[in-house]
Amino acid sequence: ITNAHRIRRGQMADMRGADPSSDFHFVERDDPEKIAATLVKLVQERIPERFHLDPIRDVQVLCPMNRGSLGVRELNTALQKVLNPAQPGQPAVERFGWRFQIGDKIIQTENDYDKDVFNGDIGTIERIDPVEHEVTIRFDDRLVKYDFGELDEVALAYAVTIHKSQGSEFPAVVIPLATQHYMLLQRNLIYTGMTRGKKLVVVIGQKKALGIAVRNDRPQRRYSGLLASLRGDGQTAVNKLVGLHAQT
Repeated sequence: ITNAHRIRRGQMADMRGADPSSDFHFVERDDPEKIAATLVKLVQERIPERFHLDPIRDVQVLCPMNRGSLGVRELNTALQKVLNPAQPGQPAVERFGWRFQIGDKIIQTENDYDKDVFNGDIGTIERIDPVEHEVTIRFDDRLVKYDFGELDEVALAYAVTIHKSQGSEFPAVVIPLATQHYMLLQRNLIYTGMTRGKKLVVVIGQKKALGIAVRNDRPQRRYSGLLASLRGDGQTAVNKLVGLHAQT
């Protein structure tokens, strides 16, 4: 994706009247509430209709952070309401701050070697048994059972953090960006998010936020600063620490 590589080089994405068939689109919204509302509409209707994609299976929302009105938790709740609304009489279970329903898209949040599922694996809830207190989740061609008490290992996955998405690819990704994400508006993070999309990348939000991210290569500067400090006074402290360990 051309714009992803531009951002990696510290250049602003090209947003001049993108062709409808383009693989990159920037949708400008200034208010976080409008960003969230537009995102839900895009995932629910506009992207599936225009690009013939399934809104749950094919479209993945990637967020810089967990918290806030544009974070993973809030957007998952909003997307679940429209993509997999509660059905009368259908079993559901509420655990660890989430409501899980049949058909929900979920992500494994830690390695479970006994179940052979790993951090970042994405699946779909196929069955909820309120009698046996079990939830059955499909990961590709495997069915894995979870006791209700084990549901702290999973979370809704209509939206996940960019960090959690590393190593995965999706037909389409949607990335909300606002200055409320200021601490995580970093060039390498946005580049990672954009390169998760195989066919389509849509960024929704503030041009200012995208500009901050493009200019911010903070992780590299922090590392360089650490090296510089170790060459100077920092090295003295390290030498003292090494000497202290040698005496014990």
